[in-house]
Amino acid sequence: MFLEDQMANIKVTIAYDGTNYHGFQEQRGTSFKTVQGVFEEGLSRLAEKEIRVIGAGRTDAGVHARGQVVNFEPGGLRIPPERLTYALNSVLPADIVALDAVAAPDSFHARFSAAAKTYRYVIYNGRMPSPFMRLYSYHIPRTMDIEAMRDGARSLVGKQDFSAFRALGTPVKTTVRSLFGIEVSRAGELICIEMRADGFLYHMARMITGTLIRVGLGKLKPGGVAGILAGRDSMQGGPAAPARGLFLDRIEYPEHTLVC
Repeated sequence: MFLEDQMANIKVTIAYDGTNYHGFQEQRGTSFKTVQGVFEEGLSRLAEKEIRVIGAGRTDAGVHARGQVVNFEPGGLRIPPERLTYALNSVLPADIVALDAVAAPDSFHARFSAAAKTYRYVIYNGRMPSPFMRLYSYHIPRTMDIEAMRDGARSLVGKQDFSAFRALGTPVKTTVRSLFGIEVSRAGELICIEMRADGFLYHMARMITGTLIRVGLGKLKPGGVAGILAGRDSMQGGPAAPARGLFLDRIEYPEHTLVC
């Protein structure tokens, strides 16, 4: 057991099936069920007082996560980090799982300390739908040109203005992001698009995916992706691929931000 004054910050990695949630972020004053809200309820139950968490990524309704990260001040919680995941999983629903919990420096912030985020989009490219993949992929029965998608994706890598790949009406300080890499791969009937960046605009991952799907289906030339990026017009990018195929795969942090 540990006392409140011995630990001021805890980092927890969680995975969740976003199907039944209205996104990750708690929406105060509404009846929407969110991952953050349910997680906080379980955490507060263990602590016997209200605890709020900070999330690394604000995933949309229906989006899943394999490596979401949260941090929080433990308050009256008296469960050591090495046992916290077991305690959390005993009070959380089956579609939210705590994977790891560690003590973190006071300065650690799940969102602002992050150096990189990786999203993965899954396309089920089988001729017929799969009852097992329906909640975790976007079914496209038509043949897709993977090489063309790779060609189109190359123009997106680098530090660039991604205005063309964001939802309208979402104010941000800057639309410039560094996309460190994007890979398009196939394994049988599954096509995966993996994107790693220093941050993502609202709907950016889904709109990039939607644009590359157009390329894969022959509706857009690979070179057209660069033209859309340069045009900075979100009406030309996308459309956003369905949320159910998107996963927040992992969050990376500089080592110095994790050392107590």
